[in-house]
Amino acid sequence: MSAEITEQMRRANGRVDGFTERMLARLRRANGVTRMAIIVLIAFGFFTIMSPRVFLTGLNLQNMLLAVPEIGILAIAMMIAMLTGGIDLSLVSIANLCAITISTTYSAIALTDPGRAEAMAPLIIVLGVLVGTAAGAFNGVLIAYVGVTPILATLGTMQIFNGLAVVWTGGKTLYGSPESLTAFGKTAIAGIPVLFLVFLAVALVVGFLINKTPLGLGLSLQGSNPVAARFSGIKSTRLLMRSYVLTGMLGAITGVMFISRNPTASADYGASYVLLVIVIAVLGGTNPNGGFATVTGVFLAAMTLQIVQSGFTALRLSTFQYSIAQGVILIAVLVIDRIDWASLIPRLSSRTS
Repeated sequence: MSAEITEQMRRANGRVDGFTERMLARLRRANGVTRMAIIVLIAFGFFTIMSPRVFLTGLNLQNMLLAVPEIGILAIAMMIAMLTGGIDLSLVSIANLCAITISTTYSAIALTDPGRAEAMAPLIIVLGVLVGTAAGAFNGVLIAYVGVTPILATLGTMQIFNGLAVVWTGGKTLYGSPESLTAFGKTAIAGIPVLFLVFLAVALVVGFLINKTPLGLGLSLQGSNPVAARFSGIKSTRLLMRSYVLTGMLGAITGVMFISRNPTASADYGASYVLLVIVIAVLGGTNPNGGFATVTGVFLAAMTLQIVQSGFTALRLSTFQYSIAQGVILIAVLVIDRIDWASLIPRLSSRTS
């Protein structure tokens, strides 16, 4: 009888912990989204005033929408890894492996039969995505089953994947991809690039998974309190495995975007993206220690940094100044998050009175 009561109390505690975490996560997500929406409007308004003839042109706006998807999807993948209390430093390497797989496979078939290579384009793309997903599964095995710390595991696999890519390509840039994929990357609907619509669709799907499915709840509980998650009946190994398979798949989708924008592939493409996607994920409200995140916040953060980059280009400022701006924005947001506004405002009002 006592064992049954103990089990009931354990389940009740698990439900209370889960409810509390969900409520706190909703409040944090709401604050993060509101903050990022304000920053997007401020950034857009500032560069509109500073350089309207360049920044507000249709070509510049379309270029912004065309450039943000690949970095945005990588940031969403990073967000998933960070939600569990981990990180994935190998995302860009996975994307490059996918792009290299597509380019080499297509080029090898096209040497003998270009028509057949073009007809097999969907299968070639699927093959590239499977390679990226397998790389993510490898990360999952190391982290979930072997127990390697995520930052060390993905740092090691990043080096492995980069090395494989260099050996595979001979350190050279590969040329060649399906014409249909290149055409897809250049297509726009009502002036909106299709790649941006894909980014939006990925954000909606991942947002649904995080907020409306047991997988999302499990990821949040795992990141916020692994011990409570284990006592709540959550199988951490299976959960972590699924999360890194998902990040690998998103990295592979980004690789497809890489090669659709430019029919080339190389081992070092997007080398600066790793730190950038971490900045975007944290800027969008993701807790680096795990437990909560918001896809909407990450989406808006990606848009913010793309607006800033395009604005700096319109003002003819250097990439080094853009890097400084990234750091300033991130630190400012983190400092604002640390301020206890509920206690600060009454203090200021009492002093003025």
